[in-house]
Amino acid sequence: MSMGPICPVCKDVFGLMEGMQPPGNMTWTSCPDNVPGFKNCGSIIIHYNIFGGVQTKKHSNPGKRFEGIQRTAYLPNNQEGKEVLHLLKKAFDQKLIFTIGTSVTTGMDNQVTWNDIHHKTSITGGPERFGYPDPGYLSRVKEELKAKGIK
Repeated sequence: MSMGPICPVCKDVFGLMEGMQPPGNMTWTSCPDNVPGFKNCGSIIIHYNIFGGVQTKKHSNPGKRFEGIQRTAYLPNNQEGKEVLHLLKKAFDQKLIFTIGTSVTTGMDNQVTWNDIHHKTSITGGPERFGYPDPGYLSRVKEELKAKGIK
């Protein structure tokens, strides 16, 4: 990952951080259904589609193939949820949401994986199932994004 200099005191990133995310797209839609813990605002459904391909010299195994993936994530459709959506879009455009590496779930190498920015991939189940309710999630994800220079 390339990035600008980091302030040793406040840890702010100066300049543009760019990751090694493979090509793909990010779209979203609004839904009238609420996520648990957020009333009367509906939800935002984010769809990620990362294309399969061959790793480049930026990746850990240049020339090795990797499969594409599709992932779905959820946010409350309120002011803070829309703010997080905007920040996630910036992170996606800077190739920071996904990377290629070893899957924590399967242990397989050369897989498209999340890149340390947590997403709610389930509407329910709480934090232990990557879902809601999770009262601190929006604040935590904004901190994770800030650590990558996204604010």
